[in-house]
Amino acid sequence: MLMFDGVQSLDVTGPLDVYAAANEYGGDYRLTTASLDGRPVRTTAGLRLVPDMALDDIDAGVDTLIVPGGPRWWEAVADPPLVEGITRLAGTSGATTVAAVCAGTFPLAETGLLDGRRAATHWKLAADLAARYPRVRVDSEAIFVRDGRFITSAGITAGIDLTLSLVESDLGPDVARAAAKQLVVFMARPGGQSQFSVRQQSRRPQNAPLRDVLDRVAADPRGDHSLQALADRAALSSRHLTRLFRSEVGTTAGEYVKRIRLEAAQALLEGGDEPLDTVARRSGFRTEETMRRAFRGQFGVSPGTYRDRFRSTSPAAAPSAR
Repeated sequence: MLMFDGVQSLDVTGPLDVYAAANEYGGDYRLTTASLDGRPVRTTAGLRLVPDMALDDIDAGVDTLIVPGGPRWWEAVADPPLVEGITRLAGTSGATTVAAVCAGTFPLAETGLLDGRRAATHWKLAADLAARYPRVRVDSEAIFVRDGRFITSAGITAGIDLTLSLVESDLGPDVARAAAKQLVVFMARPGGQSQFSVRQQSRRPQNAPLRDVLDRVAADPRGDHSLQALADRAALSSRHLTRLFRSEVGTTAGEYVKRIRLEAAQALLEGGDEPLDTVARRSGFRTEETMRRAFRGQFGVSPGTYRDRFRSTSPAAAPSAR
């Protein structure tokens, strides 16, 4: 684990704690931290982290190199010794796996090793990454992206998802799930999953009654959300509400409600083992068959298959994000 002044605390501690948890379930990871000169560094939270050694003292036999990030990413990419150290350890004769968390993708991209590859970073930084490194194929939504021996993640807590994926590759899904449970992580999210919820992805309406309608649907997916019921709550005609949905949300009321219910069903399938008919009722689909049709239309798989595939952190095993 590389460390430097201004690093995001959780970018460092999150992955390290995942590996430490995995060691309690059969892992044998040897964790080493390094700063440029071997001296302590200050994180964005003001924590003082003491490394094990200097970057130059690490040989080229590293199995996994993790580059964390920090909000002042431009300082990291403008630090030649830091970039040179990453290049040495991550080059063709270096680490078997090279990971970057959040803004850590920037100094890794500065080495040129991500040219022609897909990469992820925090959604707020995706445009900056794409502009500065046009040869990198930036994925602005994915939780994490694996391209060959390089794996990069979205912001902050996504470093935990990234590391759980690496643990699964090394030791299998049972150990990865045990580590996630040990850390009280809700569930290891597949790499293809979006960084955003339906509510976050939707446009923020200017119309106050419409905003209230959206919030109520998100808060209670199983409620009565027919067009007429929504219109009555907003004290608007159904025709007017339909126009507002189109102009301010960019979709229909029915489609928005379905997406919210799909997201609720996903959370229930990912986090528990309730029967499918119970999941359907709790997420607002009423019947298992209605939920099944919605899943096949959105994800191309049945709810049962979705649940089985979500037992893995592998992007290849997860339903395609849409």
